Amino acid sequence: MRVLVGGGTGFIGTALAQLLKTRGHQVALVSRKPGPERITWDELAKTGLPRCDAVINLAGENILNPLRRWNDAFKKEVLSSRLDTTQMLASTISKAPQPPKTWILVTGVAYYQPSLTAEYDEDSPGGDFDFFSNLVTKWEAAARLPADSTRQVVVRSGVVLGRGGGAIGHMLLPFRLGLGGPIGSGHQFFPWIHISDLVGILAHALEARHVQGVLNGVAPAPTTTNAEFAQALGAALGRPAFIPLPRAVVHAVFGRERAIMLLEGQKVVPRRTLATGYQYSFPKLGAALKEVVA
Repeated sequence: MRVLVGGGTGFIGTALAQLLKTRGHQVALVSRKPGPERITWDELAKTGLPRCDAVINLAGENILNPLRRWNDAFKKEVLSSRLDTTQMLASTISKAPQPPKTWILVTGVAYYQPSLTAEYDEDSPGGDFDFFSNLVTKWEAAARLPADSTRQVVVRSGVVLGRGGGAIGHMLLPFRLGLGGPIGSGHQFFPWIHISDLVGILAHALEARHVQGVLNGVAPAPTTTNAEFAQALGAALGRPAFIPLPRAVVHAVFGRERAIMLLEGQKVVPRRTLATGYQYSFPKLGAALKEVVA
């Protein structure tokens, strides 16, 4: 298939393009900069969608960038980098003379309300209680197409674990030095997925025509808390991991509203993802982390 990937130059996009090419697909990227096998967002707006069989959107400014202050300007960027790209792709799909057969969007489990007791599957309510859940609601709404000639899939991703990027990138140094540990109380749930499985779910959604609607992009492992994750990462590195990152420090670095993403969590299960027949490569945390830090 010819697959167009929005935001395909980042951590997840690079892994996805590699996997799709090994499975015999052709991949073109939509990005800010021109280049071979690329189209810019400006070109897309002017000339419309190039002929393709599927479109996948991964675009979005990194919310947890510790170098950016959490203020109105950055919030605007976080919103527009997701909503504008998604709206543009959805609009060009609906206007295309031969629309693609499949349209896949990656959003996040921030849709579900943090809780120490609730369990969420793809049919659970959410999307209306804070900045991040409202963002996911608007983001998924921006992707909806008026006609049903194109199959639509939304993957709500957990924290992505992989070599050379994602969440682990910021954590490795303190953990390697034996200074890692749980964030805040450590009791909050930590919904995670190995990058091989996130891109595996996307490829599965692309190729399996029966897949549509919302899939939770999280591992099927027994639910992990933040403290259990810290212990498992310490074990994978052969280092102790007992030094907690205090709540006040997280508030100071990320801002109170954004700190919720680290200090609170959700118990999310991939019920529909498993029901579609997807088989996980890394269902268990220990093996996932060993591969990441190897």
